[in-house]
Amino acid sequence: MLLDTPSLYFRAFYGVPDSVRSPQGEPVNAVRGLLNMVAFLVERYQPDALVAAMDHDWRPAFRVALVPSYKLHRVATGHEEEIPDALSPQVAVIEDVLTAVGIPVVGATGYEADDVIGTLATRHTGPVDVVTGDRDLFQLVDDARGVRVLYTQKGIANIVVYDEVAITAKYGIPGRGYADYATLRGDPSDGLPGVPGVGEKTAAALVTKYGDLDALLAACDAGADGLAKVAAARAYVDAARTVVAVACDVDIAEPAAALPRAPDDPERLVELADRWGLDSPLNRLLAVLAAD
Repeated sequence: MLLDTPSLYFRAFYGVPDSVRSPQGEPVNAVRGLLNMVAFLVERYQPDALVAAMDHDWRPAFRVALVPSYKLHRVATGHEEEIPDALSPQVAVIEDVLTAVGIPVVGATGYEADDVIGTLATRHTGPVDVVTGDRDLFQLVDDARGVRVLYTQKGIANIVVYDEVAITAKYGIPGRGYADYATLRGDPSDGLPGVPGVGEKTAAALVTKYGDLDALLAACDAGADGLAKVAAARAYVDAARTVVAVACDVDIAEPAAALPRAPDDPERLVELADRWGLDSPLNRLLAVLAAD
């Protein structure tokens, strides 16, 4: 099980009231919400191994160089991401707590959590559950390899499972075609405008008709009818497809991801639990991890 941790702690932050505070009065709603979600996921889906992927660069230079508008609207000052003041200090606490529990926290310089997930999912030979609230990771779904997405549709416990059949049912595209569809349609939440004049229905129809973006662009180059909009935006499509694609070859060490049955650093975990008032969610998580 691979956790898109930034997506999940944002969900937790907005899903748990900010009245949830530490003994010193600091907000810990994202921390507690995330821990409760991890406990729920482990109990319900019983993974053999668990990794928490993190953003070490939420707006990688290689993506910005190709599409400068990529996530530009989320920039606060300089190159920093605009994160609520009450959430920002909780991220370090989340990393500390997960590490003390024994859940590997993995990031890579110059890459997003999505890329860490793509790399680990590609390496793994068995089934993989990707937990995220980000539709970009739908492109990793692969029924033949047992890769599916557990999508946090609302709150922190309402999970919708996406396999290839579900992708086709939802978007009317081939089950492995989400990246091509997203490239054409665009995604305003990521600063990707898409092909002008091509919305969800047209993007789905094009991907379904041609099978994939390579075939579509080949038809476009051959002057096929009905592709004038794609032809006019060819430079954007060539750039955006790389931006949209999750990197699956990031140079990261293989984490020791076996599910921890006992805390990796119990003394540190006690310190963190006392400091941040986390006894209840940690006790729940540790009980679930220790269960047979």
